[in-house]
Amino acid sequence: MTDWKETKAWLVANGFAARDEALWTEALTHGSLGEGRDYQRLEFLGDRVLGLAIAEWLFENQNSASEGTLAQRLNALVSKGACAKVARSIGVPDHLRLGRQAREDGGAQSSNILGDVMESLLGAQLREDGFESARALVRKLWNEAVEGDAGRAKHPKSALQEWAAGNRRKPPEYALIDRSGPDHAARFTVRVSVKNVGDAQATANSKQEAETAAAKAFMEQYG
Repeated sequence: MTDWKETKAWLVANGFAARDEALWTEALTHGSLGEGRDYQRLEFLGDRVLGLAIAEWLFENQNSASEGTLAQRLNALVSKGACAKVARSIGVPDHLRLGRQAREDGGAQSSNILGDVMESLLGAQLREDGFESARALVRKLWNEAVEGDAGRAKHPKSALQEWAAGNRRKPPEYALIDRSGPDHAARFTVRVSVKNVGDAQATANSKQEAETAAAKAFMEQYG
C-alpha cells in the first residue's frame, strides 16, 4: 500500500478529482482491513454512474442499433471483468488497501475486487465532482473498450440457448458444482449440460463468469 501523497498523485494523473483524502481512501479500502469503512457504498453508487454513462454513450454512437444490441454491449462493458480490465490498465492493484491475509491470497489481482473498486472510484468522482465529471472520466477510461469488440459478438450463454433451440434440444441447464477459496478470492466451478448432447464445465472468479466460460466451452466442443 502506498501513502496518500503517492495515491493522490496517481489518482490525479488518471483524471480523478482526489481532494478529499477520507473519501478516496474509503474508495480504495477493502473490508478485510477492518477499519469499519470500505468501498462497498461507493461501489453501489459508481455502478449506477457507469451504467448510465455507458448507456447514454452507446445510445448516441449506435443510433440504428436495436434495444437488444445496445443491451448486449452495455452488459459487456459494465461487467465485472470489463471494470477489472480498466482497473488494471490504470494501476489500481498498487493502491488497493487490503488486509494482510487478503493480499497474501491474491486479492490485489482478484477481478471481483478490482471490478468493485473501479466502480467505487467512479462513485467517489461523482461525490466530489458531480456527474458531468464522472461521465467524462468514464468516456476517457472506457474509450478503448467502447471502440473495440466488447459485447459485439453474441454472448456465449445466448449463443448456446439459441443453438439448443435451433437443434430442438431442451434449454441448457447450469449447476454450481464447486465453490472454493475465501470470499475475497472465491473460485466457482459451473457445469452446463444439454440433455442428450453432453456437458462442459469451467472455473472462474464469479458464478456468472464461470457460466459464461462453461457455455463457451460447450459450444467449442459440441457446437
